[in-house]
Amino acid sequence: MIGIIDYGAGNLKSVQNALQAIGAPWRMAEGPADFKGADGLILPGVGSFGSAMEQLRQKNLIDPIRAWAAEDRPLLGICLGLQLLFQTSEESPGAAGLGIFPGGFRRFPEDKGLKIPHIGWNQLSIRKTDGIFRDVPEGSCCYFVHSYYLPADAAHIAAQSEYGVPFGAAVERGRVAACQFHPEKSGKTGLGILRRFAEICGE
Repeated sequence: MIGIIDYGAGNLKSVQNALQAIGAPWRMAEGPADFKGADGLILPGVGSFGSAMEQLRQKNLIDPIRAWAAEDRPLLGICLGLQLLFQTSEESPGAAGLGIFPGGFRRFPEDKGLKIPHIGWNQLSIRKTDGIFRDVPEGSCCYFVHSYYLPADAAHIAAQSEYGVPFGAAVERGRVAACQFHPEKSGKTGLGILRRFAEICGE
């Protein structure tokens, strides 16, 4: 059973539909008690870094998520859920993230002549060919929506992309992974990534 963490800042329906499409059982996890019995967790997210962290704090989810990751239990962050796994973001100066991965996020530079946010399909350059990216072809395209990016030299990057600057499209360490793109909106490639995460969860 995969728990989808509901803290009021996630695009939950599309994640639910994607898990249903691959035949992976899921349930909503609105508080720490809902983590019990789950084989893996998905941390989705839309909105701003600071307000999302505040919502996690209000629901007493920060320490349980950190503990889950510290035990190397299957965890998948999506979009803002990726950013929350890191320490900081220029979007919310002074706000501390979960700190599961080192580093922070920067705003895309405005001097490249590109629209911000970065919205649409973009190619992946695969760095880590096991885990959630097993059998994902080099150059596969996924769907992004974000204004802040992880520098491409950050630790644990499993895939990268480029939008004016190279950036981390996904990270993975052990059984903890996260995607800046939306796998649930990325067609066959995205469903394949979710299917591999479900396999890691034992589903």
